[in-house]
Order: sequence, then C-alpha cells, then structure tokens
Amino acid sequence: MIRVGVRCRTARARCPGCGSWSGRVHSSYLRFPADLPVAGRRVMLQLGVRRFTCEDVSCERRTFVEQVAGLTRRYSQRTERMRSALAEVGLALAGRAGARLADVFGAKVSRNTVLRLVDALPERALTPDVEHVYAAWARVVAVGRRSFS
Repeated sequence: MIRVGVRCRTARARCPGCGSWSGRVHSSYLRFPADLPVAGRRVMLQLGVRRFTCEDVSCERRTFVEQVAGLTRRYSQRTERMRSALAEVGLALAGRAGARLADVFGAKVSRNTVLRLVDALPERALTPDVEHVYAAWARVVAVGRRSFS
C-alpha cells in the first residue's frame, strides 16, 4: 500500500451554510480516502483537514469542515477519481463482475458498493443521436403493431 500525506494550505474556508469566510480553526483531524491504484498497489491518502468555526452568529452551523474541491466530498471514503472509475466499471459490468474487475486493478469493493455508485450517478440526458434512434424504433414498433391488427 502507498500512503500519501496531504493537507490544505489555505488560511480560510467558506461556510457551506451561510457562505461567509472563516479563518478561525476549531480543530483538525485526518481522513484516509482511497485513491486509484498505482502500478497495482493500493493508494491511501492521509488527508489533514481542519474544522472551522463559522464567524457569522446568525448561521445555523457552528462548525464546518473544509472540503478539497475535486478530491473529496462529505462522508466519502474514496476520492472523486476512484468513485468515477468504479461507477464506470459498474456501468459496464454491473455488480459482481464489476467488483471482480475492480479487485484485479487493486480496488477492493463489494458488488453492493459498485451498484450503489452506479445508482448515485445522475440520469444522462438523451443525446440527439439517441433521440433519433429512439424515434426510429418507435416508428418501427408502431408499424409492426398495425400489421398485426
């Protein structure tokens, strides 16, 4: 396993509740999100994050944790890169086969995790090509129904 130590160097962070900036550090702790494997070896980030105190007295949130944009999200055990890679594997192979393939490239996950990541993906909008194919299919089905009537 490869462990990489990372921490933010910004002095302040934006409160997700009210949007105001705060530089008052409440505490700090380590997170360990899994990243994509390198040369067949698992990569674990040792990410030092800080909990800030919101300086706006009218804000409902007293404290908040800084999030590293594009790297992590709240409560996540994986980086965004790892999440998207596992979701793509899940789209291609579904649960059990997707989990087996992920294990081959060094990411140990269960089939339920792969399916949960696929389920969390946003619905893709139909592209013009797909709409054209769907419209042609609908016409064929309509003609077929009329011929059987």
